[in-house]
Amino acid sequence: MGLVKNALARLLELVASARVGVVGDFCLDAYLLLDAQGSEISIETGLPTLAVREQRYSLGGAGNVAANLRALGVGLVRVFGVAGDDPFGWQMLRLLEREKVDVRGLLLQREAWQTPTYSKPYEGGQESRRIDYGNFNRLEPETAEALLACLEQAAGELDILVVNQQLEHGIHTPELRSGLVELVGRHLGLPVLVDSRSYSAEFHGTMRKLNEREAARLAGPLPAGDELERARGLAEELYRRWNRPLFLSRGEFGCLVHDGEGCREVPGLAVGGPVDPVGAGDSLLSGIAAALAAGEDPLGAAELGNLAAAVTVRKLRVTGTASPAEILAIGTSPDYRYHPEIALDPRRANYLEDTDIELVAVLPRRLSLRHAVFDHDGTISTLRQGWAEVMEPVMLKAILGEEHAEQALYQKVRERVRDFIDRTTGVQTLAQMKGLVEMVREFGRVPEGDIQDEHGYKALYNRELMAVVGRRLARLGRGELEAEDFRIKGALQFLRELAGRGVKLYLASGTDQADAEQEARALGYGELFQGRIYGARGDLEHEPKRVVLERILGEVGPRAAGALATFGDGPVEIRETRKRGGLAVGVASDEVRRFGLDPGKRSRLIQAGADLLVPDFSQWRRLLDLLRIEGQGS
Repeated sequence: MGLVKNALARLLELVASARVGVVGDFCLDAYLLLDAQGSEISIETGLPTLAVREQRYSLGGAGNVAANLRALGVGLVRVFGVAGDDPFGWQMLRLLEREKVDVRGLLLQREAWQTPTYSKPYEGGQESRRIDYGNFNRLEPETAEALLACLEQAAGELDILVVNQQLEHGIHTPELRSGLVELVGRHLGLPVLVDSRSYSAEFHGTMRKLNEREAARLAGPLPAGDELERARGLAEELYRRWNRPLFLSRGEFGCLVHDGEGCREVPGLAVGGPVDPVGAGDSLLSGIAAALAAGEDPLGAAELGNLAAAVTVRKLRVTGTASPAEILAIGTSPDYRYHPEIALDPRRANYLEDTDIELVAVLPRRLSLRHAVFDHDGTISTLRQGWAEVMEPVMLKAILGEEHAEQALYQKVRERVRDFIDRTTGVQTLAQMKGLVEMVREFGRVPEGDIQDEHGYKALYNRELMAVVGRRLARLGRGELEAEDFRIKGALQFLRELAGRGVKLYLASGTDQADAEQEARALGYGELFQGRIYGARGDLEHEPKRVVLERILGEVGPRAAGALATFGDGPVEIRETRKRGGLAVGVASDEVRRFGLDPGKRSRLIQAGADLLVPDFSQWRRLLDLLRIEGQGS
């Protein structure tokens, strides 16, 4: 992607002096937290009342776009819309002013207009039927004229105007839409970015941001193909019609940008842990608008919007925003999702002839591998097979606490835990336990004083896991089982061949250092690494896989990254290798059988950036040939 670290930081600095206008449907989200303990029987109806323990409000619609722009650091945000003369309108105005938004263009219509509000009652963590205000709104012609006059006056003082339309009964009457199109024609130097659910085709001479559903409705039927091909077809057709830059949102798969440079893809970002997509589209739109206002090109603008959306989906049960610091934190070294269409459809796999080796990307013409990094658990060792099944009950007990949990809550927590474990495979155990601490607090069943830190939860998990590993090592020591029973098929032969051909071997594990060394020796390949075994040290800042890769690149130089290959069954090592230009070999191993493919691993590894995949090392001779590692096979 184009926005390297320095360029991203510089862009965010320029955003601080940008001036952005937002015209659209300004809404309010109202959250009513009910508590039956406060209910009483109504004298008038004889029915129990709904008692509100707490009420919360947040900006919605165009208001959330404005809040996102301010959170990004945009220097001036001016809004143009309509509020009702009601408590919700005054609350919305207060929230906008708190964000330091210029609200001079937010007009009050006293008749035939209720502030569009979505009132969401929650009881016991469950949302009940929503109460909607504003479904019968009617914009008066005088209000539309006044709104257009405000926009006309401000147009020369803006770097970009964002047009937001979400409501069927909002401000976008035919008269207002016609007036906006005329305004665009009079101010040709003002970039205009439209995000409209219903009227994108009417806003001639503007840039558009659409999702795939909206684009398909406008573009009509397209030839069959995979999802990416169809999305490209939509973008091509709409750009042909409009001849203006457009941004096609693809949700978790990122977005497409089509401008004078052609149709280009900005991949989605991998997000560890649970996600909440509410508001992600507004964050994408705001990031695009802020970047364009700061002078960035459409591709760079899409990248900033993509980063902003990736930040907000991490924020649960709120319509979140993204700050410059948060964007820099993930944008400095982003974890992109590669080839999702291939990853999610095994039928699209491309295999090396007469092998189970899947070729995901075109391999470099010149390969001169001299350094090979191996993940341990699941890549060459199965001693810790079943670690996820051990971690799950530890996490469930930590989150649910000692009190009995209803079946619905238990199922909800179990799904969250399984999803979290799946998303964090390959990271340090300590990092997973830090995520556990956050989930314990999120569900709120354990008193704050009883919540342990990540080290405490890691100790509980390690105690359970090491009991399993200890029993396996004991059986190995007694001769009841052999080392081969705990190695991925063909792994030892492959390691010996690499070492014999002069390739330096490195073992990088998220397991504690001493345990990684002990287990490598027990399985008969410890000496092949010649002391180059790196494990976790109880420090989240010390990620063994990153440390090893940086050390190797320090030896060979970043331009010689082609001399490096990493073999792993987790996304972490694959992503880190991809970022550094090395060859990423995913090992999609079935750890129970010790050979054959695990489809879940295949999907994760491809999306992490694997160049090729093997299910095991049983075809190590063909793999050596493919990697062009010189020497005689045994």
